[in-house]
Amino acid sequence: MSNDRKALLLGLSAVLLWSTAATAFKLALRELDVFQLVAWSVTASAVALLAIVWLQGRQGLLWSSLRARPGFFLLLGAINPLLYYLVLLHAYDLLPAQQAQTINYTWAITLALLAVPLLGQRLGRRDLLAAALGYSGVVIIATEGQPLAMNFTSLPGVALALGSTLVWALYWVLNTRNRGDPVVSLCLNFILAVPAAWLVCLIFSTAATGGWRGLSAALYVGLFEMGITFALWSSALRLASSVARIGNLIFLSPMFSLVLIATVLGEAIHPATLVGLALIIPGVLLQQAGSPAPRREG
Repeated sequence: MSNDRKALLLGLSAVLLWSTAATAFKLALRELDVFQLVAWSVTASAVALLAIVWLQGRQGLLWSSLRARPGFFLLLGAINPLLYYLVLLHAYDLLPAQQAQTINYTWAITLALLAVPLLGQRLGRRDLLAAALGYSGVVIIATEGQPLAMNFTSLPGVALALGSTLVWALYWVLNTRNRGDPVVSLCLNFILAVPAAWLVCLIFSTAATGGWRGLSAALYVGLFEMGITFALWSSALRLASSVARIGNLIFLSPMFSLVLIATVLGEAIHPATLVGLALIIPGVLLQQAGSPAPRREG
């Protein structure tokens, strides 16, 4: 099998798994609160990533990378996974899955805006048009097609969903200073975030999962939204002769996700969600055509 074919299969596998994230979040939040879900899923992901690094024989890089830049990896771990998933999962707790996942998809546009103050980049006409398209889509989705009335399903939920894009974009801006192995670096982030995730959980909640359903839901989120899937995606990008060709597979994810949301969760997909998505995706494509951004995994 050629490297490009392997890359395509790995990329499609990652996209299909990420497409289950919104549904998995909502199912998990039926059994656990946000703090429990973050603690258990971050732990599961840390174990999975450590196993991957160990199997690849790169465990020596963990200590050398941490010893070289301990503060940097502590900061990254505090942002992603800890802060990012606390904010994102609270948004999912307040909003229908179709709204939370579609609004979160504007992270690439947020990244372009955040690069102005943090990286000194300038906004061009393309970036402004992309932002106008993307955030118009957000308003249409959040108001269920009544933007003039401005009646949000949950204004705090929308604010948190948009906040999650800001946290993720900040993570990527800081991550541009990291030249290390991406899987090793992410493994360090998760390992360092585990104690903090449990501390937050024990302060605001409890470690109890309420039975096997809650634990299995958290394990699924940890393995297939946070951990293993990132390794699949990273491997696909390394093998591909064209990173853009593999990267564009991520645009399949929202539609797959909506199908699962409708069939598994039973959410009726609102026409406004499709209209908003039809604005957000061109906005993201337009922004990336002018200034390619790192691809998010979810």
